[in-house]
Amino acid sequence: MKLTIDQSHLAAAIGYAARSLPARPPAPVLAGVLLDALDDRLRVSAFDYEVSADTNCPATVTENGRALISGRLLSDIVATVRGDVHLELTGSRMLLRAGSARFTLPTLPLEEYPALPEPSATTGTLAGADLAEAVTQVACAVGKDDTLPLLTGIGLRHDNTAGALTLYATDRYRFAVRTLTWKDADLPDGTAVVPTKALLDAAKAVADDTTVDLALPTASSGLFTVRGTGHTNTIRAMEGELPKYEALFPTEFEHQATVEVAALKAAAQRVALVSAKKESPIKLTFTADDTLVLEGGTSDDAQAVDNVDTSLEGGELSIAFNPAFLIDGLTALNTDRVQFQFTTATKPAVLRGHNTDGQALRYLLMPIRLTG
Repeated sequence: MKLTIDQSHLAAAIGYAARSLPARPPAPVLAGVLLDALDDRLRVSAFDYEVSADTNCPATVTENGRALISGRLLSDIVATVRGDVHLELTGSRMLLRAGSARFTLPTLPLEEYPALPEPSATTGTLAGADLAEAVTQVACAVGKDDTLPLLTGIGLRHDNTAGALTLYATDRYRFAVRTLTWKDADLPDGTAVVPTKALLDAAKAVADDTTVDLALPTASSGLFTVRGTGHTNTIRAMEGELPKYEALFPTEFEHQATVEVAALKAAAQRVALVSAKKESPIKLTFTADDTLVLEGGTSDDAQAVDNVDTSLEGGELSIAFNPAFLIDGLTALNTDRVQFQFTTATKPAVLRGHNTDGQALRYLLMPIRLTG
């Protein structure tokens, strides 16, 4: 292998593949990125049996060839050099030259590296920006408890009749749901759960692509595929299903209130400063004079009170939430105003963007019962 390549192109390709490398690879070769130089392209791939990343970029290839190099080391090196990068494979060593810098890197045994998985046939297509936004929005509700691994994933649900893909996540205290209409989604209804980090990385890589092809996991492959312009990710689905969310979201409400998101977030962050523990609740009181009063702290410790304007329909209501969960939901909405929908102070509340449709993000948040 011998080639010359633009540093920015190589850095982007290596960085993309290296993001999918495991922190603790089960085998040394799985810490490598595979470089495959052919004609006028350099293909860069990574695979750890669970997630694969595959991309390519233009290069001036003098000699075709393949090599397996430590991905994180190569990523660090390429990110710091400038000018054209020259790569040359000599025996079991890769020589890298860029400007005045010279590196000699050991290669990993190609014969021990697993074959990359074959992506499934396209199920449907979406705009890259829509996919990236939806994944980021629902990720706010993903569980962080490794003893409940399924809750650390994002659910995918295909509705053939509606031609829609729904993404959803929960940590048992909140539920985030976002629906997208997609094209050519001709397959039976189905669900799957995929690891959150891998899905976030894949969605971020194709965020600027006009069209992204997706393939949902099947019984035969179990792989979720994201294919953009020059990028392909496969992600092995997790075993099991997330809790069903349809029955959890109320359809009738006794109280509704609309609040400016920026003002509410700022007030919630201020009031939360007095909480000894991050999960200590913030009390929200929606009053008849269209004021939302926020209270935090206890009588034995520091206390804080703040208020913002609101527009209330229904009677006055006091309810308390975990401040971090509340702020996460407000941030994920990506709207100027949030609409709160309540049944009672002890039942889950629904947060959604003001005047948004049924496909926009819905955020179900469990209240905290106050004592005393």
